Amino acid sequence: MLPVTLLSMDRRYLLKHDAPDIDDYLRLRADTGLTPKTAEQAEPIFENSWLWVRAIEKDSGQTVGMGRAIGDSGWCFLIADMATDPAHQRLGIGRAILEELLSAIHSAAPDNPYIVLLADAPGLPLYQSMGFVETAPHSIGMRYAPGKSFEKDTGA
Repeated sequence: MLPVTLLSMDRRYLLKHDAPDIDDYLRLRADTGLTPKTAEQAEPIFENSWLWVRAIEKDSGQTVGMGRAIGDSGWCFLIADMATDPAHQRLGIGRAILEELLSAIHSAAPDNPYIVLLADAPGLPLYQSMGFVETAPHSIGMRYAPGKSFEKDTGA
């Protein structure tokens, strides 16, 4: 797919509709404070995601941001792995990646797709500014954690 450049993003970067390589994926997760993953955990996600969008610094060719959508191509989509290299933050990269993911979902899915994400605290202002709202008290996000008692999750 052809590169995409959006006006909300600094012009030193461009977006591509493809996945980062595994080393960039693992690096961006680690550098941005997302839960670390192993290569074994990461390997299947490259083929099994609905759409990847990554940001590339034009001068260096380096992947500096990423995000992906996981979905059924019908009504349900999860935005995941939103990360921007700390040295390239506050330049509109995360917003541009999310705009592109949302645009692709709205273009491909039937009316009113259900789009969700799990927001870490640093991403809340971005997500809220783009129309995401907390689902509580109507519904509460949960994750499978056998053996844990009912308590708030620390993300571990």
